[in-house]
Amino acid sequence: MLLARPVVGVTLQAMPRAACLALAGAAFAFATPAYASDSGWAQASTIGRDGLMVAALAVPAVHGDLEGIGRAGLALGATRLATDGLKSTIHEERPDESNDRSFPSGHTSMSFAAAATLHKRYGWKYGFPAYAVATFVGAARVKADKHFVHDVIAGAALGEAAGWLITTRKDAKVQWLPWGNAHGGGATVAVHF
Repeated sequence: MLLARPVVGVTLQAMPRAACLALAGAAFAFATPAYASDSGWAQASTIGRDGLMVAALAVPAVHGDLEGIGRAGLALGATRLATDGLKSTIHEERPDESNDRSFPSGHTSMSFAAAATLHKRYGWKYGFPAYAVATFVGAARVKADKHFVHDVIAGAALGEAAGWLITTRKDAKVQWLPWGNAHGGGATVAVHF
């Protein structure tokens, strides 16, 4: 007698990578209790940020894309330098009054830099779930009472700009890089035939 076993689970190998990222983002968003403490929101935002930074470097590594790893590393490094420079210059006190390094949100800037590199390099199938997690990180920083909304918006804009300007498309035939100085600006364009 043959007994058929129903298939209940789905292995990660059978799921597309984008679906795995979407599930991870959903897990971050829905795993937090409705009455989470400030420290719980802070911890969740740190996990989300760290996960996105790892993904920004791991996805190109899985694809064997050394240039993608370099671009992601450069975007994350530039974002960190710009964020720390602004924090040490502006001295805005945090909502919880723990220190004066509120503006801009570093967690949010790093998360959006990672999401932007994934989106620009590989398209929306990686970008959408990454932006969902980055948005959660920003909201969690406000809920954790670590940042004001304008800190998060500034961090998101900073990270997005760095990720978008430094990263190039993996399969782009035309690449451009805007530039500027005290005497003007423009764009450098490279076309591959």
